[in-house]
Amino acid sequence: MNRVVTNFIRNILDEYLPPKLRDARWFMYPMFYVWYKGKNIEKYMDFKTTAYNLTDFEFSEIYRNITSMAEDRPTDLNNRSINLMISQIDKNAKTLLDVGCGRGYWLNYLEKEKSDLNLFGCDLKDDLENLTTAKYVKGSIYKLPFEDKSIDIITCHHTIEHLRDVKSAIIEMKRVAKKQIMIVVPRQRYYFYTMDLHLNFYPIASYLEKEIEINDHLIEDIHGDWVFIGNIDNVQ
Repeated sequence: MNRVVTNFIRNILDEYLPPKLRDARWFMYPMFYVWYKGKNIEKYMDFKTTAYNLTDFEFSEIYRNITSMAEDRPTDLNNRSINLMISQIDKNAKTLLDVGCGRGYWLNYLEKEKSDLNLFGCDLKDDLENLTTAKYVKGSIYKLPFEDKSIDIITCHHTIEHLRDVKSAIIEMKRVAKKQIMIVVPRQRYYFYTMDLHLNFYPIASYLEKEIEINDHLIEDIHGDWVFIGNIDNVQ
């Protein structure tokens, strides 16, 4: 099920159902069961209660071992978001790092569309075999294995909504990025039972703008996802 379809379904649930029904455990349980293919349903439904009490290892293990319908699609990005980001890439950029690169869809796509960029991916996995030419480096979003201002563009898609410390992650990406930071997150209301294990919610643009704090930026709502493109002042 592609991203546009799942965002449409989420919008119907979040915007048109009475909140008391939308956030009722009995109502959401069948959806969790289908989405997570009948595995670990209670753990995922109670994630917001337990997430902040987990060790870093326990927290990352949940994501490393997750089984859901989201794994059945090649990417969480929709085509219009991809096209917007590519159109806004700084013409003088030589390097790009995708933080939380997942299975490498975005990096492999860029290899075809922007072959002049030197591409890097970073995630918590030990290795990533799906990449074609991009170099993979294992690392945490809170401590990226790159020098200050060493990467022209940092992209980070469908990641910060999962984090327990967004502010530290943003500071770290700003440390490494020289020209631009591009972030994509869902435009989503808070509910306790969200099937995507999100901890941070951005129903309006200003919530995300306040989180990132880059004055020179573009932000657009594309099919239910915010696409934020910030141009970094080196003084920042």
